[in-house]
Amino acid sequence: MTKKSLLPDFPENDAVLVSDVGMKFSLSRERTDSLKEYAIRKLKGQIKYNEFWALRNISFSLHKGDRIGILGLNGAGKSTLLKVIAGVFSPTEGSVQKRGILAPMIELGAGFDPQYTGRENVFLYGACLGTSKAILQERYRDIVAFAELEDFMDVPVKNYSSGMRARLGFSIATTVTPDILILDEVLSVGDAKFRKKSEEKILTLMDAGVTVLFVSHNIDQVRRLCNKAMILEKGKLRSIGDVGSVTQEYSELTK
Repeated sequence: MTKKSLLPDFPENDAVLVSDVGMKFSLSRERTDSLKEYAIRKLKGQIKYNEFWALRNISFSLHKGDRIGILGLNGAGKSTLLKVIAGVFSPTEGSVQKRGILAPMIELGAGFDPQYTGRENVFLYGACLGTSKAILQERYRDIVAFAELEDFMDVPVKNYSSGMRARLGFSIATTVTPDILILDEVLSVGDAKFRKKSEEKILTLMDAGVTVLFVSHNIDQVRRLCNKAMILEKGKLRSIGDVGSVTQEYSELTK
């Protein structure tokens, strides 16, 4: 007897399948002076909303090992798409299927507890990303060294600069090799030396066959790191294909 696939529409060689995804937000048109006033007016049905579709009719698939650069002007829906794929948002319509372990690097350090030290947050944030305590203990020194924070690990994260938080978040998130890696402008973190080191780390993961979704405004970086690219325009998929032709189209759009 043949075992029925749990993902009948998901080809075995695919890592990500996005099918007719739409994401709608309801934006309040009313201005209130306090949370209490807002709650009262909401209960009375006096709050009106505008519907805003951040994404509409998005469909594409990625084979295992594909590296796609996601391009678009501010407000095009790039970060929203990554959050839908990562599972931060549930799509209003459509579906997303993924195969394997996913590591989202969308808002580095957003899961840190500011009252805890850097050392404590390595284990807290690492656990949130699905990394076992044993692996985090084994690789703790490497995480700290990569983040260049040896003198600050016993300092509460609330005293870190945004760059220090992002460096530690990046180092924790890349301590294991995932199947799918989501990057939202994270290679612009820190100074030039750290950016170069971060890119080299990502290239190492790519060499291991990781599937990558990468948002960046740096076209040269997309060309360097990706084999495919897409353009989002006002929440819709304008173009998708090989990195050379799509980045050329985007360059002409943004002249």
